[in-house]
Amino acid sequence: MNLRDYCFFLLVMAGVTYLLRAVPFVLLKGKIKSRFWRSFLAYVPYTVLAAMTVPAIFYSTNSVLSGACALVAAVIASLLGRGLVGVAVVACITVLGVDGIMLLL
Repeated sequence: MNLRDYCFFLLVMAGVTYLLRAVPFVLLKGKIKSRFWRSFLAYVPYTVLAAMTVPAIFYSTNSVLSGACALVAAVIASLLGRGLVGVAVVACITVLGVDGIMLLL
């Protein structure tokens, strides 16, 4: 890729990023009064985070099985009231355990 193409792509990405952030401010000048839209928009960050994180859980390990087991263990740990670090530790230990068992088999 030459410098001209790189600069063009960089400008396009910067423009898209700016538009995605500026257009809502221009279109939504006042406070959103609809209870439905306020509750809908409140969950958008969590939805985007889940959409980016869950696929990475399955494909960041040696096998999809260890990723799935880690996801199940993390959900159970979070439902039991563990904090963020506790859930992460449980998921890591689960991946290590499942991968270790798979190596033995």
